[in-house]
Amino acid sequence: MIKPKFDELIHAPTRLSLVSLLAATEWADFQFLRDSAGLSDSALSKQLTTLEDAGYIEIRKGFVGKRPRTSARLKEGSLLNATFARGAGSAAMR
Repeated sequence: MIKPKFDELIHAPTRLSLVSLLAATEWADFQFLRDSAGLSDSALSKQLTTLEDAGYIEIRKGFVGKRPRTSARLKEGSLLNATFARGAGSAAMR
């Protein structure tokens, strides 16, 4: 059994909120995350980059027509993805 440990990177309130939102969906649009977390574009971008650099999330950038779109999801194979997928989301929050 893996002993839960406190990860300061993921347990910061803003990043924990974002991970919780991402756990509930396959991909989440930037606008949805921004509005749900109550962040500015620049603050959300910084938080997402931090999570991506740590290997927790995957970011997808593309276009819908001529408009840029950014989406994020929990990274396949990450510990967080595995934890939430088996329905034990609270274990990632310990």
